[in-house]
Amino acid sequence: MNRKELNPDSSPQAAFGARVRRLREERGWTQEELGDRTGYSSTHISSVETGRKLATLRLSRRADLAFGISESADTFEREWREIKHGSLLEGFPEFLGHEGRAAEIRLYEVGVIPGLLQTPEYATVLAESAVRRGAITDDQAQERIALVAERQAALVRNNPPLVFAMLDESCIRRPIGGRAVMGAQLERLTEFAELSNTVLQVATFDMAERRPFDLPVTVLTLADRSLMSYAESAQRGQLERESTSVLPLLTAYHQMQAVAPSQAASVDMINQLRKVTL
Repeated sequence: MNRKELNPDSSPQAAFGARVRRLREERGWTQEELGDRTGYSSTHISSVETGRKLATLRLSRRADLAFGISESADTFEREWREIKHGSLLEGFPEFLGHEGRAAEIRLYEVGVIPGLLQTPEYATVLAESAVRRGAITDDQAQERIALVAERQAALVRNNPPLVFAMLDESCIRRPIGGRAVMGAQLERLTEFAELSNTVLQVATFDMAERRPFDLPVTVLTLADRSLMSYAESAQRGQLERESTSVLPLLTAYHQMQAVAPSQAASVDMINQLRKVTL
């Protein structure tokens, strides 16, 4: 049997494949046996192991289950996301994996509409602006736009998460992409608010010091009811799993919800702004 030697340091894709091979051989499985456990052919497993193909998200998740590492901090899904979305802020690809399986999502955003609520046109304007600044390439921009749709698919899956979206007033008043783009984006917000698994509120400017957050933050409740938070600086994203750190954020979020305008008042505010935008 010919065995292709692989240098794991040659590329992230090669490192992924080499790790699949190592874990498989540690368990004494053939490529066919791993294929049976993941639902793929031995030929496909071979292509992944030798770096000729990058595993899909589906295969990554099935490999995690087969190897019994789904609940670890070093899953194949996490590695796949880091490869697939390498242009994203450090820490964000790992967060995406948890967001896609969360039971509840509480997010607070400042300045721009968050990805879970963006229209494709709004997302495109932001991505193209980053290209013009030289921050990302055209291909990376397309990846970011596609990622918006991928994340939003979680909102319509079976047993979708309960999503609490708190937007600083600056999100809806900052004009992005001109009247047509912004008008459609504001309409999208009202549609989001009508979903059975969502709550939308605007943290108005007059909340002043009663607003507990100055930067965006997301708190996830996972299926086992454990908590996780995610926040960003200019350089990286930070996931926090320690309850002693996450619980105060959750408490502050609840306090902000209590003093912010209701969803009905927030939607009315957005509709009034739409009339001015159109």
